Amino acid sequence: MKKIVVCRALDGTTQEVDAGDLVFRPSVYGVAVRDGKVLLIPQWEAQFGPGYDFPGGGVGLGETIDEAFRREMKEETGLDVERGEVLLCESDFFIHPLTKKPYHTESEKQYAKKAEWVDIAKIRDLKFYNPIDSVALIEKALRMHNK
Repeated sequence: MKKIVVCRALDGTTQEVDAGDLVFRPSVYGVAVRDGKVLLIPQWEAQFGPGYDFPGGGVGLGETIDEAFRREMKEETGLDVERGEVLLCESDFFIHPLTKKPYHTESEKQYAKKAEWVDIAKIRDLKFYNPIDSVALIEKALRMHNK
């Protein structure tokens, strides 16, 4: 019997997918707060426009979570960091249609070029490209940071 997994698309819709067709990609992301700001990565999705996500990405084969975290933060922000407390551990099944076109268009590459320190007072007005409550996660990180 096949196992069916419900996957989320970028537009919020869901689709049932055979588990055998999925690609496993563990990932790590960081929430960095400093001086009333949070470090975010500008994202661009052609269909939905500009938004943000946390710096991070996939864990490589043979790489520990901490190694992947430090590497991803360095690649995406230029910062050398150490992982603090884990804020959230989440499972997410995401589906993105395959096309024969380049994954990132030139305008997307231009938009997602560097990390930005964003005023925490403005986070409720931002669009985030991830499945979690980003505002709540930033607020949790801020509370932990201010302990």
